[in-house]
Order: sequence, then structure tokens, then C-alpha cells
Amino acid sequence: MDIQVLGTLAVRENGVSIVPTAPKPRQVLALLALHADQVVPVTVLVEELWGSKPPRSARTTLQTYVLQLRELIAEALSHGEDARATPKDVLATVPGGYRLRTREGSVDFREFELRAGAGYRAMDAKDYRGAARRLADALSLWTGPALTDVQGGIRIDMEARRLEEARLSVLDQRIEADLRLGRHRELLPELTVLVNQYRMHESLYGQFMLALHRSGRRGEALDVYQRLRKTLVSELGLEPSAALSRLQRSIRMAHPETPSEAASNTAGRRLLGRTA
Repeated sequence: MDIQVLGTLAVRENGVSIVPTAPKPRQVLALLALHADQVVPVTVLVEELWGSKPPRSARTTLQTYVLQLRELIAEALSHGEDARATPKDVLATVPGGYRLRTREGSVDFREFELRAGAGYRAMDAKDYRGAARRLADALSLWTGPALTDVQGGIRIDMEARRLEEARLSVLDQRIEADLRLGRHRELLPELTVLVNQYRMHESLYGQFMLALHRSGRRGEALDVYQRLRKTLVSELGLEPSAALSRLQRSIRMAHPETPSEAASNTAGRRLLGRTA
């Protein structure tokens, strides 16, 4: 079984999709996919589907959704060569819950974590070229916001936020690696989009300021700082961090700090707001 959640939900057995069109069974499959090869308790599935006030028929209805998923799995298994495998082998009932078995298939968010880890290790070793390549490779697995086509409850929303935070951390490090490699001008189009998307993400703003200044656009770099400051003060009543303020002063004095002193120091990342 191959699972993709870094974008739209895709779950395939023998290359055949088993993703239902109905929202609730789709939600069940998404939560099982996020915990592939692990037991997901019935109580967790019920909370995901109905929150803190499930109907009396919640467990029976959940069983119906599981049966619907197994029907899709049965159809997918019929296209394979392993005649012994059954839907219950793939979506197993275990004490207290259910487990979706990948049976050595691929899971994109786990591959993302492996590639990101290799990139972080390259950064630690000061292999910035290798880090930029590996971190970009990790980011290439994303095709959109995690589970963008699934109407999630509390559990799925929490996992989606965790994955997005991981993606932003990798993105931050990939940009820092590119800054260290002197790719300032190449970064400007991407950073222009990112600071408009993440309007209070200080690390991205610091990197944008550095890229602008090192591209000979000092005035624009200072304008970027003032734009962030205005947003933070008006929406949160906060001033920019001390690290970003130091970067602004160093640019104003025409002696910018290095990426490690500035861009990565702003990595006390404020993810306090983003555009819709």
C-alpha cells in the first residue's frame, strides 16, 4: 500500500485507489493513513468524526465506514497477485481499534522526514550545497497543504499543523543553505511570495532582508522590516524580535550580519499568522 498525505489524500493498493468519495469514510481513512502500521483506537476515531458529543450510534456507524473501506480494498486486491491477502489483512481489527497495514509500501510523510533528516545533518556538517539539494528533495514531496481535500476533525487538523510546521522548518533551512551559497538574487522571487503568504514569520522576513541587501537593494530591505513591524504592532501589539532588529540596524549601517548570525537567529520562528 502506498500512502500520500502531503497534498491531496491518496491511498493505493496494487496501484488502485481506495479513497472513498464520501466525507466521513474519507476522514477515517485519512486518520488511519496518518498512523499507518499503528493501532488507532476506536475512541480516537470517534473523537475525530464527532468531537466531544458523538451520537449513540457512533461505534456502529464507524464499523459501517470500515466495511466500506474494506470493500474498496477488496476491489484493489483483486488486481494483485497475492490471492491470500484479504481486506482484513490490510485494514485489521485489533483489540480496541484498527490498523492500516502498508505491507512495505511507501508513506510520503515518512520519506519526507528521512530526506529532511539527511538535509539537517548536511547543514550541521556545513555541507551547504548538499543540504540545499537534500532539503529541496524533501520539499518536492509536497504537492499542497497536507490533506487539503479532507474535512478534518481535531486529530487530523492537529496532524496537518504538525506536518506544516515541519515543512516550514525544512523550507527555512533550505533557504538558509542557499543564502550561504550566495544565491541571493535567485531567492528573491520565492521570498517575495513567502513573506506575503506568511505575514508574521520573522525568519522568512530576515532571510528576505538579507537577500535584498546582498542584491544591492538596501532600501527595499529596510522597507521590508518596516512592513513587518507595522503588521506585528497593529495585529499583535508586538515589536520585531531583538535578532531581527539587530539585522535591520546592521543593514542600515551597511554591514549585514552573516546568515548564521541573522537569518538563522530569527529562527525563534513566529508562526503567529498567515494569509488565507
